[in-house]
Amino acid sequence: MEKKKIGISIGDINGVGLEVILKTVSDKKILDFCTPIVYASSKVVSYHKNMIDLEDFHFQSINSGQNPYHGKVNVVNCWNEDVNITIGAPSVNGGKYAYKSLAAATQELKDGYIDALVTAPIHKKGMQDTGFQFTGHTEYLTKELNGIESLMLMVNDSLRVGVVTNHLPLKDVANAITKEKIGNKLKILNKTLKRDFGIERPSIAILGLNPHAGDGGILGDEEERLIRPIIIESKKKGYIANGPFPADGFFGSGDYRKFDGILAMYHDQGLVPFKALSFGEGVNFTAGLSAIRTSPDHGTAFNIAGMNMANPSSFRRALFLAIDIAKQRGNFDKSHENPIISRSKKYTQGEDEMIKDGKGGKKNKDLTKILHNL
Repeated sequence: MEKKKIGISIGDINGVGLEVILKTVSDKKILDFCTPIVYASSKVVSYHKNMIDLEDFHFQSINSGQNPYHGKVNVVNCWNEDVNITIGAPSVNGGKYAYKSLAAATQELKDGYIDALVTAPIHKKGMQDTGFQFTGHTEYLTKELNGIESLMLMVNDSLRVGVVTNHLPLKDVANAITKEKIGNKLKILNKTLKRDFGIERPSIAILGLNPHAGDGGILGDEEERLIRPIIIESKKKGYIANGPFPADGFFGSGDYRKFDGILAMYHDQGLVPFKALSFGEGVNFTAGLSAIRTSPDHGTAFNIAGMNMANPSSFRRALFLAIDIAKQRGNFDKSHENPIISRSKKYTQGEDEMIKDGKGGKKNKDLTKILHNL
């Protein structure tokens, strides 16, 4: 089986992005699992390679990820000009070339040249200074890949935490939370746990918005007015959803271990406990997109950039999660491709396998079960 082609955008050229990328892909064992395709320029990659003393690391320069060299690390040259790198400090160039890398990788993801995308950290202000009109990768890729809705999902070996609102000031969170938004995010989480993580009947915990989950309405009514009705409705649709849980006690007691996925109401409610429990080992996965995107759970780390101190563990996990999801999603989609047609063909000849439908017609027994379970 051909290895998955994993695209990599380099993030801010002044941060630790290329350091963790190169430390990861310079391990030759990586090439047994995928074909890495880095969107940058040979000059910038070489600069960072020399900075962290990777003398034995070699890469192949290419013009597109459509036909990469398998068994090698590929670098797509997204620009040819020399770039002024101010390592450890944000700059206009940092945002400009992070945007160029991301745009090129995203286009080839849309074109189907790569199977998944792993994004290195960006400096949001630097990106926006170059005309990037989004608050982060998640919002940009949502627009580029389907334009509807996505879910920021933080993942480690035993914890998956999604958030209803992403990069939003805290003062705006309560007004942004609606029944429709909670329902949409819950639907995405339930689907991705099945399709991308292979969990047949996922159990999901939903956190409250207010302290103590509103304490019966004393500390806010969003739990009873917005969240609980969605939980009740989702159960009618077959979801295994419970809550709303008070966030502090939920994580403090270890109850999070009982669920396959957790839906938090806002960014810090979900990411603070997640990072406290798994910093350096976590991965950010954007669920609900038409294509696969992961990233490490840390930022640009300007304070240690250029010092050869960055830990590549989270980036490595992001790379392997992208590979795993690409395989799992492919297997899931294949097994669920036209299930009615493929299953019904088996019984077109067998009268003993047919039952009356009450209207003089006939139904296939197994087909009835399939329809019931959809």
